[in-house]
Amino acid sequence: MRYVTNLPYATKEEEHVSIPMPDGVQLSARVWRPTSSDNEPVPAVLEYIPYRKRDLTSVRDSIHHPYIAGHGYACVRVDVRGTGDSDGVLKDEYLEQEQADAEAVLAWLAEQPWCDGTTGMMGISWGAFAALQVAARRPPSLRAIVIASFTDDRHADDMHYMGGAMLSDNLAEAGTMFAYATCPPDPAVVGDRWRDMWHERLDNTGPWVLPWLRHQRRDDYWRHASVSENYQDVQCPVLASSGWADGYSNAVTRLLGNLDVPRKGLIGPWSHKFPHLGEPGPAIGYLQEVVRWWDHWLKGVDNGVMDGPMLQTWMQDSVPPSTSYEERPGRWVAEPTWPSPQIRPVTCPLTRHRIGSPGEDGAAGEGDGAAMTVRSPLSVGQFAGKWASYNAPPDLPYDQREEDGGSLVFETEPLTERLEILGSPSVELDISADEPVAMVAARLSDVSPDGAATRVTYGLLNLTRRDSAEDPEPLEPGRRYRATVHLNGVAQAFPPGHRIRLSLSTSYWPLAWPPPKPALLSVHEGSSTLTLPVRPTDEPGEVPSKPFDEPEGTPPLAVSRLTPPEQRWDVKRDLIGYHSELEIVKDQGLIRFDEIGLDAGRRAYERYGTVADDFTSVRGESTWTMRFRREDWDVRVVTHTRLSCDEQDFFVDATLDGYEGDRRVFSRTWNETVPRDLL
Repeated sequence: MRYVTNLPYATKEEEHVSIPMPDGVQLSARVWRPTSSDNEPVPAVLEYIPYRKRDLTSVRDSIHHPYIAGHGYACVRVDVRGTGDSDGVLKDEYLEQEQADAEAVLAWLAEQPWCDGTTGMMGISWGAFAALQVAARRPPSLRAIVIASFTDDRHADDMHYMGGAMLSDNLAEAGTMFAYATCPPDPAVVGDRWRDMWHERLDNTGPWVLPWLRHQRRDDYWRHASVSENYQDVQCPVLASSGWADGYSNAVTRLLGNLDVPRKGLIGPWSHKFPHLGEPGPAIGYLQEVVRWWDHWLKGVDNGVMDGPMLQTWMQDSVPPSTSYEERPGRWVAEPTWPSPQIRPVTCPLTRHRIGSPGEDGAAGEGDGAAMTVRSPLSVGQFAGKWASYNAPPDLPYDQREEDGGSLVFETEPLTERLEILGSPSVELDISADEPVAMVAARLSDVSPDGAATRVTYGLLNLTRRDSAEDPEPLEPGRRYRATVHLNGVAQAFPPGHRIRLSLSTSYWPLAWPPPKPALLSVHEGSSTLTLPVRPTDEPGEVPSKPFDEPEGTPPLAVSRLTPPEQRWDVKRDLIGYHSELEIVKDQGLIRFDEIGLDAGRRAYERYGTVADDFTSVRGESTWTMRFRREDWDVRVVTHTRLSCDEQDFFVDATLDGYEGDRRVFSRTWNETVPRDLL
């Protein structure tokens, strides 16, 4: 990245600004704005997240907010109610109170003497969710949004219930937020009341996994703030981006296809990162694109920002399987509109362990083809990686050959010419099961001539949700059903000589929680199909070889590393007691934020275990330690959440401990039972 200091506008920073809410709560904001805005008001751009602006996101924030401010905007970074230095308690994600607060923040910004009354919102992940959800509420000052790594469907396309199957990230992300929501504010900002504010959070926050687990169906809890319920609610322009290695690879194209506003889409090879920090590379000059977007929609500059294609995406070339990549080879391709008229769905029949030629059009005819059966061991999925890569190696899927040993596998003949896909593949199955609750995981892999198998994309389906996520129905053992598994969107090239492999398994642990019992699935050949979104090879010169500038940003805040970070991902198997475990450590180490004299550390530990193929032995644990320290102040929060099950119920056991120095000043325990709902 090229760090820029010579920007069009000189800027100043206000480290802590209090924004009053209608109920008297004060939200804490950090503001970067042009010095000239004292006399010449500018548009304001809001980023609104719960991840602590003063410390834990301050380095990242310092790269993009001063950069945008230096191009003539007031950039405002606000801690959501109950987090960082803001008052209150945060009990769950995307609640009505959070969104009402955002509207109040925008109204306050529009009234400031340094703001010209026009606002935008931007962010990644939670910040992008917030921007999209608030846009659907149509606050009067909000003229445009810029969002990265987000979803419009909170139930099926977030870390919760993919295809109606519960993801382990439902537990992992709940553990993350359990920790963040119970951290104290900084006494250097809020003064002596920090301890009262902290204990209000400790007293009123519980394990976030509980409300998420109590809503296993798509109900009003998930419909709230899911923009997919009514895309027409969004009436402002949208610049949307994501990455193929992210869990949020689907929503960009859904917005492009369903919104009726000026919109642009961008999907790179990245994990859960802003595109200017994109990993795997190549990262791009995203902030330059963002400034152009704001210039047009917030300042009315006629800069041609809406010219060119609606979607630009990175067409990934074939790579050997690896749990991490520094760069993904490929090229940028463009689609003038989405859905693209040049992408052709090619439907191939699934016969006995074979995929019919990708050149065949149309589905195979219905018939009474012979059944192929599969009942996977719980070990299938140990090399699946994370639902969303955070570029915390090794969190990408590894060689799929071991996974395929416990799967039902279909494969093409070696390709005679290059094949490219762009979009979401799907598998339509003529299927039956011997249990009332069963799931299927479908994986699409690129198989090289030496046999190595790189997972390209995948999808999950809880078969009880085959017709409805709102009203699931148990399977009648032995009865044949039609069920469609939608795989995550992807742009991928398969070279000549390679094979395309489809693998079906009845479990995918620990990425997804398995059913109550192992199920035997029967897939009927001839009437089961794979559909690929085939994109023709580009004409030369369709897009520039480098359509984006090099990444830019302002120099990051200075920090000093006090202890080293640790990243670990260990698969363990005990062949005496048949215990299997996946252990994940993500320890950021202790960092000193030099400017404010604060030391902060974050350590996350996850463990997922089973015994043999006992589906009731499945368990997951998430433990977080958050520490903040100055010479006269040393506090820690330790959260632990354990999720286990039997055939009828889930069991949540959790603890929350708060420490001042070595003295524990708060402790609470939860032991809750939640019934399984056809899950």
